[in-house]
Amino acid sequence: MSRIELIATATFGLEAVVAREVKELGYEDMMVENARVTFAGDNDAICRANLWLRAADRVLVKMGEFKALTFDELFERTRALPWTDWIPENAVFPVQGKSVKSQLHSVPDCQAIVKKAVVEKMKQKYKKNWFEESGPRYNIEVALLNDTATLTIDTSGAGLHKRGYRKLGSQAPLKETLAAAMILLSRWQPRRVLIDPLCGSGTIPIEAALIGLNMAPGLKRAFAVEDWPVIPKKHWLKAREEALEAVSRDRDLQVFGSDIDGEALNLARYHADQAGVGGKVFFQKLPVSELRSKRKFGYIICNPPYGERLGDMRQVEELYRNMGKVFKELDTWSFYILTSHPAFERFFGRKADKKRKLYNGRIQCNYYQFFGPRPPRRGEGDTFIGA
Repeated sequence: MSRIELIATATFGLEAVVAREVKELGYEDMMVENARVTFAGDNDAICRANLWLRAADRVLVKMGEFKALTFDELFERTRALPWTDWIPENAVFPVQGKSVKSQLHSVPDCQAIVKKAVVEKMKQKYKKNWFEESGPRYNIEVALLNDTATLTIDTSGAGLHKRGYRKLGSQAPLKETLAAAMILLSRWQPRRVLIDPLCGSGTIPIEAALIGLNMAPGLKRAFAVEDWPVIPKKHWLKAREEALEAVSRDRDLQVFGSDIDGEALNLARYHADQAGVGGKVFFQKLPVSELRSKRKFGYIICNPPYGERLGDMRQVEELYRNMGKVFKELDTWSFYILTSHPAFERFFGRKADKKRKLYNGRIQCNYYQFFGPRPPRRGEGDTFIGA
């Protein structure tokens, strides 16, 4: 198809990050709204967006958008959309829904009506009254907001945060999409050292290494759309070959993670190997109080405990005090810290230069940004050490 309207969904607060990524892929015809970036593309755009977008949640095909004040209106306007351009007669096509501030507030009813409308459209095309639903999967969503219905098909399948490298679980993991967004918001450059001194199972350092090596985050996973006959296999072959050729495997990175939890660090090393960056990111067991670096300029990006999920509040506040003391010694570094604690700056001992509201799951957080001085254009090497 020559022109397709696509939606890259995003967590609230990350729309501008996703929009920048879409633009860097070469798609400039876009509109940025709450929790989504709508852009125009083609078959290749579907493949490339799924493979390359680091901070987006999903990539959807936008089938249509219209006012729907009655169930009849929802049915007729849904049936008028070109479903059979996408959906084959053996497709599995469940319908999910949501409704916010709309007269059609019964989500189950809306889902049933959309399903019936799609079936009626398919009856016209395929000249049959019953569909087996044994083929590829097409997840349809009807989203109603202020009486406007948006109909989409999900091309991603599993959310884009599922890169394919996190095979084993860990306590309170940070989503890969949020970790990548934190790095992209910091404007970190691969020639600079990056340390996460509270790395847990390693998500931030691993995502930094993927960015530093220009590795597409979706290379190690499959997507629902790969099974769709409407997208020829040649488009996926082209997109994956393009992504493999883009990897800068010879680039030297200085990406480090440390933690006091040895079991979490074992997971981090395993995940780094699974992600293909095992030789590019380094982990060690180390308390925050012993963090040192010989380099004059660098980045610390971390997601410390909040006191809501891990440990009690007093322990967390003491950790923030220790972070403030240790980071103060790295007076030419930049720090980027995500936490939901409302008094973080007071315990850290310094007011952030900038803060941004982000969501870690359903937890509202602030992303505190402390800017160090701009380094010389070319810097010296560095070593990450303990005390």
